[in-house]
Amino acid sequence: MIDAGLRIDVDTFRGTRDGVPQLLRTLDKHHLRATFFFSVGPDNMGRHVWRLFKPAFLRKMLRSDAAALYGWPILLAGTAWPGRRIGRGLADVIRSADRAGHEIGLHAWDHHGWQVNVDRRPARWLDQEIERGTRALAEILGRDVDCSATAGWRTTPAVIEAKQRFGFRYNSDCRGHSIFRPRLADHSLGAPQIPVDLPTYDERAGGDVDAAAFNDLVLDRIRPNRLNVYTVHAEVEGGVLADAFDRLLARAHERGIRFRPLGELLPTDIERIPPGRITAGPIEGREGWLAQQAPEDANNDAAE
Repeated sequence: MIDAGLRIDVDTFRGTRDGVPQLLRTLDKHHLRATFFFSVGPDNMGRHVWRLFKPAFLRKMLRSDAAALYGWPILLAGTAWPGRRIGRGLADVIRSADRAGHEIGLHAWDHHGWQVNVDRRPARWLDQEIERGTRALAEILGRDVDCSATAGWRTTPAVIEAKQRFGFRYNSDCRGHSIFRPRLADHSLGAPQIPVDLPTYDERAGGDVDAAAFNDLVLDRIRPNRLNVYTVHAEVEGGVLADAFDRLLARAHERGIRFRPLGELLPTDIERIPPGRITAGPIEGREGWLAQQAPEDANNDAAE
């Protein structure tokens, strides 16, 4: 049996309302549990429309046929009207994922706001955004939130420092190749990071890569003795690609792949997790920078 982490990012009001129930049905059909990272504040995702003036972002939107993939209500949310509060309007949907036994964590308070501001705002702003999100999600769940994943994999050293103050059991804030503990400013080690090492559909879609070809690509990259963390989006795999995701889970079972919540990938002895470092850089298929595990950590894993 090959273990793989399954992470579900929920970015928008519509993704929560429509995508999450569909994903819960699909996961229940396959007797699987995953980690849902929820955005709980205003849905302002449509404000990304201004990024269309950036050639790289425009090419990505055209290549992945974003209008068909996400739908215009998502692509325009929070532009001509104020963004709807996701947690306030859809608390029952979030609680339904918790009741079904899935791991629940914070994605963002304002997904769009985090992506465009995280590297230019002071530490006080970071604290406020994380605090607003964790408080809102805790009120919905009736308990503390113990894991998180930053929106868009936009993470800086200041974000890592800020998250330490919230006592998360682990975070999934970057792309990478192995579980590690980031080095902090005082030379101690932070909460474990569980990176994502498999591509998302929107990163590879277009040309001759349709849903079936993408399923093959992902399944072929899941192998023993590696991290294997796969991210889907409620707006996509809970929407237009729901059937394709259902087929991926069925084929994964046939190959002996067992998807699990990310928290179950952590070793029992956290102190044995090697240290690491987060850097920023591009990822194929995405516009702008993403947080990434430093490449030299691959060598450090063995040494530590």
